[in-house]
Amino acid sequence: MRFTDDLKDRVKKAQKTIVLPETNSRRVLKAAERVMAEGFAKITLVGKEREVKSTAEKFQINLEGVTVVDPASYPRLDELCAYFAKRREKKGMTVEKAREIMTHDYTMFACGLVVLGDADGVVSGAATTSADVIRAGLQVVGPKPGNKTVSSAFILITNTPQYGDNGILVLGDCGVIPEPTAEQLADIAVMCVDRARRTVQILNPKVAMLSYSTKGSGSGGTVDVVREAVEILKQRNVDFDFDGEIQADAAIVPAVGEHKAPGSKVAGHANILVFPSLDAANIGYKLVQRFANATALGPLVQGLAKPILDLSRGASTEDVVDVVAVCCSDAIAAEKEN
Repeated sequence: MRFTDDLKDRVKKAQKTIVLPETNSRRVLKAAERVMAEGFAKITLVGKEREVKSTAEKFQINLEGVTVVDPASYPRLDELCAYFAKRREKKGMTVEKAREIMTHDYTMFACGLVVLGDADGVVSGAATTSADVIRAGLQVVGPKPGNKTVSSAFILITNTPQYGDNGILVLGDCGVIPEPTAEQLADIAVMCVDRARRTVQILNPKVAMLSYSTKGSGSGGTVDVVREAVEILKQRNVDFDFDGEIQADAAIVPAVGEHKAPGSKVAGHANILVFPSLDAANIGYKLVQRFANATALGPLVQGLAKPILDLSRGASTEDVVDVVAVCCSDAIAAEKEN
């Protein structure tokens, strides 16, 4: 059974409502049809109902059971605009500006549905930039109380069971922070472990803090930042194995890990990879995805008060369906935390 099939089974009973705001995307509409057919979640689409249904008919997509919400006629629009104006008043937001944003930016509006309790999560990004999705999450929903770092992770599902957790790895941060500080790298590691445990059900997370250096073979620049992040994790007394700085091959290949980092609990067996920069992470996951024909789910935003998940604009219909399942899992976890 694919990991995502198991995930769908786990979230099905909760029947969470997930908003897909990008109704201009055929992949998204097809994903809505698939989710309804598989029955593991409820779907809300954003747009003018007549236009959405016309597009669906054009592509022979069945949207039976899907709810379509038009921002302009949303019964709680005044309440949402008042909330957003208040939340952003220091930035000069007014109710009139909020109304303009909420009736034209569907991802912003979708986040508003979650804030008001009319939905449990949002999946967007198939036709929207990651920057716009993350901005909507930050401005409308905001970070989880007490959380200083908002980052993202990819769940990488490969055809190489000898690596990671039976071929599955969690990678971070691939979509939010260009040059993370040592403190942020430590936060990313903790959030990726939570993602690995909750979503993938990795029972024994092993975090590799990646670098171009392994245990002093290089120095300067990001190497020093990664080393500092490792020291911060030690000070926090976290409940998972971690090591660094370490090169990617030493992190996942047992023979290389044993040679370059003898005695390490992580080297050669890492299932969570924390990259030193957004450049390295984003380039790295895309190369593996394309060369190895791997499935990459994400970027899955972490650290917000409610689940607002991003997609790569190259995401397939199946990717969207799978991320909806992840979003359901995040919504269940958020409900338990509250």
